[in-house]
Formats: sequence, C-alpha cells, structure tokens
Amino acid sequence: MTLGKLQVRGVYAWLLVGGLGLLLLLLVGIQVGGWVLARSLSEPVRVATSPLVVDRQGRLLRAFTVADGRWRLPVTLAEVDPLFLSLLLTFEDRRFYHHGGVDYLALARAVGQLIVNGRVVSGASTLTMQTARLLHGQSSRGVAGKLRQMVQALALERRLDKAAILERYLHLAPYGGNLEGIRAASLAWFGLEPRRLTPAQAALLVALPQAPEARRPDRDPAAARRARDRVLARALAAGILDAETVAAAQREPVPRQRLPFPLLAPHATQRARLAHPERPVQRLTLASDLQARLETLAAERGRLLGEKLSLALLVADHPSGEILAAVGSPGLEAAREGFIDMTRVVRSPGSTLKPLIYGLAFEAGIAHPESLIEDRPAGFGRYVPANFDRDYQGTVTLRRALQLSLNIPAVKLLEAVGPARLVARLRRAGARPELPDLSPPGLAIGLGGVGLRLTDLVAVYGAIARGGRPMPLVEELPMATRGGLDDTGSAPSQGTGGTAQASPGDDRLRLPVLDERAAWQVTDILAAAPPPEAANTAGLAFKTGTSYGYRDAWALGFDGRHVVGVWVGRPDGAPVPGLTGISAAAPLLVDVFARLGPRHPLPPAPPGVLRATTVSLPPPLRRVDEPAATAGPRIAFPPAGARLALGAGLDAELALKVRDGQPPFTWFANGTPIAHEPFARVTPWRPQGAGFVTLAVVDAQGRSGRVRVFLEPGP
Repeated sequence: MTLGKLQVRGVYAWLLVGGLGLLLLLLVGIQVGGWVLARSLSEPVRVATSPLVVDRQGRLLRAFTVADGRWRLPVTLAEVDPLFLSLLLTFEDRRFYHHGGVDYLALARAVGQLIVNGRVVSGASTLTMQTARLLHGQSSRGVAGKLRQMVQALALERRLDKAAILERYLHLAPYGGNLEGIRAASLAWFGLEPRRLTPAQAALLVALPQAPEARRPDRDPAAARRARDRVLARALAAGILDAETVAAAQREPVPRQRLPFPLLAPHATQRARLAHPERPVQRLTLASDLQARLETLAAERGRLLGEKLSLALLVADHPSGEILAAVGSPGLEAAREGFIDMTRVVRSPGSTLKPLIYGLAFEAGIAHPESLIEDRPAGFGRYVPANFDRDYQGTVTLRRALQLSLNIPAVKLLEAVGPARLVARLRRAGARPELPDLSPPGLAIGLGGVGLRLTDLVAVYGAIARGGRPMPLVEELPMATRGGLDDTGSAPSQGTGGTAQASPGDDRLRLPVLDERAAWQVTDILAAAPPPEAANTAGLAFKTGTSYGYRDAWALGFDGRHVVGVWVGRPDGAPVPGLTGISAAAPLLVDVFARLGPRHPLPPAPPGVLRATTVSLPPPLRRVDEPAATAGPRIAFPPAGARLALGAGLDAELALKVRDGQPPFTWFANGTPIAHEPFARVTPWRPQGAGFVTLAVVDAQGRSGRVRVFLEPGP
C-alpha cells in the first residue's frame, strides 16, 4: 500500500471521527436544549377547540369555529377508532412509544440514505416533532428548522405523556382548508364521528395531513386515492390488514365534497352560545334524534304552507319539564324570516287559555263539566264578544262548550273567576303574560287579548298535565366539560352548565296552577275534543286556538308523558285568511305525537272527583250564573240624541245594536214592532221616513231600553 493511499484513508478516518463527534455534540446539545426549554416553559401551550353544544346524551348538535375561523373539535383517544390509531403509528411513527421525542434510529437511517443516495429517501420526523411544529406554528424546513423542532419535541415529551401528545396531534393535524383534527375531518369528509371508521376512511385520514391541500378529496380525488392506497399497502405489509380487506378498501370511492357540520336546533344552540360564550361545551336537554325528525317534519310542512309562513314546535317531558325538541322555524330562509325563533316570540294565544279558565271555575266550585250555561249573544259592559263562527248553541254543558271552544261561555266563566286570577295563575305556571299598554287585565284576555309565547303555553299545558303542579321548563343540563387542552394534559377548571329556569324539584315550593281535581276535569274534557279531519287523537288531550284576524294558529296537547305546542303563522304578524288552529296546527300536533312513539296513557281520576250527570248535580251546580244578564237592555246604536243622515230616497238601512239584557229581543219604532231577534244583538232596520223617531227594545224579562234620534233626509 502506498503512502498516498494511507494518507487518504487517514483523512477519511479523521473526517468520520470528527463527523461522529460533531453529531454526538449536536445530539447532546439537542437533549440539553430540550431540557432547558421544558424547564423554562411556565405557561402551558393552549390548544383552543371549537365550542360545542351537545344534546342530552352528549351527541353533537352544533359546533362553532375557533377564533381564527378553523374547525377544531375536541376529541379524546377513546373517541377515535383504534384502527386509525394503528395505521397512524404504523405509517408515521412506529417507535412512538419507545423514543423520547426524537427517533435517533430513524434519524441515522435518514442521514445514511441521504449520504448514499444523494437525496432524501425517508424522513425522521416523529409524531411528537410534528405535534411540536403544529403547536408552535413554525416552519420545519431547513436544518435550523429541524433542529428547533427536535428541541421542542424533547421539551414536549418532558411535559406530557404519550397519550396527551397523541391527543394534541389528533386536534391539530391539518386536513385541508379550515379543517384541523381527526374529528373535524371525519365529520366534514364522511359525515360521521371518528369512533368507527372503515379501513378506507381511516387510511385516508392518515394520509391527508402529509399534504392537506394537494390531496384534498374535493380538489384532487385521484391524489387522495393514491395517498390512501399507500397507507393501505403499508398496513398490509405490517400485517394490520389482510389482503382481502385491503382490496375491498381500495375499491371504496373517496369523498368528492365536504359535508356540512351538524346544525340541529340552530336557534336553541345559538342562544346557548350567546348566553355563555365562556363555556367550551354546553349540554342541552334536547334529544338529537327527535330534534332531527321534527326539523324534517317542519321543513316538509313549511314547503306546503308557502314561503311567507313559518311554524314552531316545542316538545317537553312534563314529569321533568325538560325540553326534548325545539324547532323555531321550518328553515333559515330569509323569505319566511327563518332566523326568528318563533317559540320565543310574543303573540296572541287565541282560545288556548280557555282550559285554564274552565279549570279555575271548577276549582272555585262554581261550575262542573256537566253544568249548563247559555251560549247566546251577551254584552259585558262595553265588551261584546261573539263566537268564532258567529253562531250560537243555546243551552250547553260546560264540557260541550269547551270542546267546541265557544267564546261566550268562556267569557262568562272568566267574569266569574276574575281576569286578575287568570293572570296570576299564568304566572304561577311560569308564563310571562304581556298586557296591552300595561293595562289591568280585562275579559278580553280570555279570548287572546294578551301576549304569550309558545314556551309560556307549553308551560301552562304542562302544568295541567301534571295535575296542576307547575312545570318549569328546563333547556340545559349540567356537565363536566373537557375544555381546551393545555400542554400539561389537563383541562382548565370549568363550572357545570345550569338550567334555563328553576329545576323541576323546585316546584314543590311553588303554589299550584290548578287544583288536582280541576286539572283532571279539564284533561278529561280535552281528551274528547273533536279531532282534525282524518286524525287519530285517541289518548291525547288537546286544544286549538286562532288569534284575531287569522294571524296565529295554535295547537297544544299532552299525553301521559309529553306536552307539545305548535304555532303556525307569519313572523311579521300579517293576517293569513283561512288560517285556523284546527286546520293548520292540529294536524301538525298529531304528526309530532306520531314521531314520539306510542302514546302514554293519561292519568286516572284523582280521589274526590265528583262524577255526575247534569240532573244529578247539586242544584247550585246545575246551571252557571250569568252575571251579565242581570242588567236590562241598553241600545248601543244609535246613541240617544243622534242625528243620522239617510241615503237618497230614504232607502238607507241602519244597524240597531243592543247591549246587556237577555234575548230574545223585540224592537219598536215609535211604538210599532219592527223586528224580533231570538239571539242576535244586531238588527237591520230600514226607516220609513225622516224626522224624530223613538226606538225601543224589550228583552225576555220584559225590561226595556229606549233612545230618541233624528233622521235627516239624504241629498
């Protein structure tokens, strides 16, 4: 061997020794740097996660983006398919559980391959290094970037255990666009939680973070498929999957578009988020499967109603008061102002308060379901109500009057029990009645002259269903929240969620809305109410209502477990000719109960209920007093001393009106009979000439009223 060759080999040896020495010093420096960095980090590295609103079982109702507009949903290792985790470790970091943040064997292999091949053949980046890069948001390109990433990885390993590091990666791995983390990706690309994935789905989710934009399935499905298949091939070589499973997975198509994130109960979830923006997770009482079914029903019915009409549905479990479903509109379309939560908007309740009025009369002992009452035109001072169909039934039982929703009997009973008592009982039920111009309650509130919300009416009917006990509505349940993750592996302390109103147990300290026997009597009457056409209402106690001017259609009902409220109308309050509770809201109520499953039986009669026919009732209960009929008749129009101009040819027709008194009514003009009305309080009259005329009216008891007016001839 020549001296020159020996010298060359000596140089190589010295270079090799020097290189190894430098590498050793570099590795020692990295270790020291990681230790120093770990000791210097006083503040935990936070990972902000998307605020969530979940249902009663913890299932996702809605997620909100983090501050920078990214979807990053919280997830734990237990909530991820084990197959995905196996594929991830096999493909990315097989020695994850054996290295301290930097895989020196993989690093040596990568350096050796670089020297031999002159190019990068395989990487040495570990999952811990990738997590460190994602946490700090720094570039890993270049030698300096890699060294910094190694130091940060070593520091991370000193502060977190392996499970916590892997969990950080599952939150931060990029999946294209504004998607970060396994849970957001699984929901966006497959529409399901990552708890159970097919081999093809798991492989794609392993492959995407390596080149999230280049491999996005909605942009380049072929590139996504190739990347997925490489992961499947590695799984086959590692023995994780067999050949048959891999072949089937490779035939599975890749998704070609992102799916929307779950958005159930948009009004309720938005309200919860605005009420408590500091809470990372909020748990509502809603049942997501029922909520989804009723939102589908509302959307279908909304299309039939037309683009201007909206509807709202509310379902509660009346033993607990928990709201199980809340649909504020058929959809979020601007044409029907779908962004407005119509379960919370103040509207006229129409006839829906009549059951409570009857219940108060039963409770007070002044009436019984079989008591008789007169359904005839009547005036109450200046208030002259009329039945909805302008027809009158004459003498009826209270049972029949409530089932037919007659107005005159309801107002008579309200006059007997007092409007102030009705308002007080509404408040006992948890309702918040709004009176026009802050005026004291009058008789008109019995027919809808008061503002209430769907939530108020559901609370009232829930109280009746509970035997008169108040039913405070509950829309939020407590839960221990996971919160944002810090680099200590623990969640920040967080208070539990609260309830919207008092808890159900608190009603033991509240006054009853109705006596138990009165509540059952009302239930018994409503259970036999005439059903909407071709509908099965067996086992349901329900009542409909229509507000003045056909603006609001209502249906409220309950069985032995659930109470349901339905509203239909226009959000802007415009009239909808022909819109009624029995035609528009009641069929929807029946459909809601059909989606609740088998009906629960209504409660049996409580002890002490008086069961009797009309003739067997005690004499004071056989007929309800009619306080409005005690006064004699008064002519409301024309007023005394009026000068009335008639049309040309003296052919004008006047409408004579009478208040108070008891029908039938006989009218006289200057002593001559001109009309006899069995029930009506308005009588048309065609005068025979101009001049002074004395008008008189006589009621069934012989009492009379008279006025003198002057009739002026027309032009």
